[in-house]
Amino acid sequence: MKIQASAENYLEAILVLGKKKSNVRAIDIAQHMNFSKPTISIAMKQFRDNGYIIIDSNRHISLTEKGAEIANRTHERHNLIAKLLIMIGVDEETAYTDACKIEHCISEKSFECLKAYYSRFV
Repeated sequence: MKIQASAENYLEAILVLGKKKSNVRAIDIAQHMNFSKPTISIAMKQFRDNGYIIIDSNRHISLTEKGAEIANRTHERHNLIAKLLIMIGVDEETAYTDACKIEHCISEKSFECLKAYYSRFV
C-alpha cells in the first residue's frame, strides 16, 4: 500500500520523538511538527483505525509493526539523503529540509543506488 508523504512524516515524527522520550502524546507531535493539536488528533485517529499506531489508555502513542516499518524506512531515507547533500556542500538545515521532500518521491531503485554510493565513504 502506498502511503502519502504527509502520513510518512507523521509516522517518522512519532519514531523520532519515541527515541527521545518514553511516552509520545499528540501534543508532542503537534509541537514537533508545528501543527495544531486538533489536526494531529484527526490524523492519529486515522492512523489508529488503519493499524499504524496504538493509543493506550493514557493517550500514549506508539507505532505498530506496520507503522514502524514505514517510519524507519522514511527516517533512513531522510537521514541518508541529507548526509549526501551535506557531503556535496549543502548546509545542514537546507539539506534536512530538502531531504524531507526528496525522501517521498525517490524510487526504491534510486535510493538503493544512493545508499550503496554513500557506503563507499563511511
